[in-house]
Amino acid sequence: MDFNEKQIQILKVAEKLFAEIGFDGTSVRHIAKEADVNVAMISYYFGSKEKLLEALLLYRVADFKMELETVMVQNLPHVEKLDALVSLMVNRIHRNRRTHKIINYEYTNTCRQIDFDAYVEQKRDSLGIIEAFVKDGQNKGVFKTDVHTKLLGATVIGTYFQVYNNKPFYKKLLELDSDEAFENYMLTSLTQHIQQTIKSLLLNEK
Repeated sequence: MDFNEKQIQILKVAEKLFAEIGFDGTSVRHIAKEADVNVAMISYYFGSKEKLLEALLLYRVADFKMELETVMVQNLPHVEKLDALVSLMVNRIHRNRRTHKIINYEYTNTCRQIDFDAYVEQKRDSLGIIEAFVKDGQNKGVFKTDVHTKLLGATVIGTYFQVYNNKPFYKKLLELDSDEAFENYMLTSLTQHIQQTIKSLLLNEK
């Protein structure tokens, strides 16, 4: 699904508000005010607040697939491409923390009338790209064959949020004296740690 500039503006505002005050606490009128558009425009583009959330999820996951394909077509050895893949994933998680927060709550909310099917299908497509890359590495003897490929993403996401969601603790533990230092750590040292973890899971010992 392609979105125009105005739709993307609305989606980003909705993402911010859904993450900060919750889906239930956010009204279409509030989104319209923050996005500097009228309510009728949101209704025209998305139909309802539920459909707006569905569009937001599709927007984020489709964007990931495009970035993932860009990494996969690079002419790099498997190990370097794996590092690039993990770096991409960590950077995207860091940029889209709000979306992950929304998904974690709304996906398990059985009372909500949100259609996640298209989102899940897009996620499967992205996972398929990663699985094909790992399979190619296995066929060439670079990667181990006894690996749960479908759980690699969970390893990256879980490690990231374990640190980020316990920010005060890890700032003290890692002796990071500011929020800026913590943010930098997430995108450098933590990324390197996750890269090493994924490589230890995947790479055949020589």
